[in-house]
Amino acid sequence: MAEYPTLTNAVEPLSLGDAVVAGGWLGDTPAFALADGSVTLGDSNESRRIAAHPDAAILVAAGDGKRLVTGGDDGRVVATDAGGGTGTVADEKGKWIDAVALHEGAVAWSAGRNARARSAKGEVKSLDLPSTCRGLAFFPKGYRLAATHYNGATLWFPNAGKPELLSWSGSHLDATISPDGRFLITSMQENTLHGWRIADGKHMRMAGYPGKTRSFSWSFDGKWLATSGADACIIWPFSGKDGPMGQQPRECGVRVNVPVTRVAFHPGAMVVAMGFDDGLVMLARVTDGSEILVRRPAEDPKNARISALAWDAKGARLLFGAENGDAGLLTLPKG
Repeated sequence: MAEYPTLTNAVEPLSLGDAVVAGGWLGDTPAFALADGSVTLGDSNESRRIAAHPDAAILVAAGDGKRLVTGGDDGRVVATDAGGGTGTVADEKGKWIDAVALHEGAVAWSAGRNARARSAKGEVKSLDLPSTCRGLAFFPKGYRLAATHYNGATLWFPNAGKPELLSWSGSHLDATISPDGRFLITSMQENTLHGWRIADGKHMRMAGYPGKTRSFSWSFDGKWLATSGADACIIWPFSGKDGPMGQQPRECGVRVNVPVTRVAFHPGAMVVAMGFDDGLVMLARVTDGSEILVRRPAEDPKNARISALAWDAKGARLLFGAENGDAGLLTLPKG
């Protein structure tokens, strides 16, 4: 990897002991959700392991800067804060939690065909969907939710109104809403992305992926969407009224036959972090494609896939985690 400029010396390696499901920042504290049901907080100098789901596995997780909410195969939805405190948000009595989402104190989760939303005041509403819900996303404004399922997605105001069905044949997985609230994008079992313009339901199809997209990230200005699922980070333009339709995406971090598995846009610069199937992590500047190495590929690429990637709110630190339990914290040099 000598051809890349490198920040590898600015990385603090961590060994977490189990597969990393997701990661995020609770203020200045890094948090990792692990497959064994625990949440690890802190760095190598001060680390705490919290038994969020004793005797169960964490399947999904999401964070909002104040809490990391995890869903397990025990049917529980649990919130963990930076101090290590935990609280049960919901208990679905052993049903697997398939998706979670957070927004301004509200929490949503799904178990099978049922999606539930709990407002910041604690009021819980439920919605039955046509099939199993794999993805949830809150709109950036208002108390509104998108839920994916077979043959489309459902838009739902938990407090009022009839749910709105957006139809498109196939199995829809993860969901993301553009920061301006104009577009809903879903990943699909069929190795493609599908989108709708919310105002009129106009369809958008983004094809050509060799694998499934399981990671999305919007640029800080909301004009670009970075995606995994190919041998590069594919970045779609969304500045126009039709989103990416009629426009070509950009590519960053091209590596032959090594898929990008996680992406994370910097919160204040046109820089995207990318994690790969073999454990490599790099940064790329979208404007000119210049790249900097953060972590070299794992010596044993088996199960080394990067499964978590997240910037802190200031954009000064980046965490990453892998399916083999390896992780790390990058601190960007000042200046």
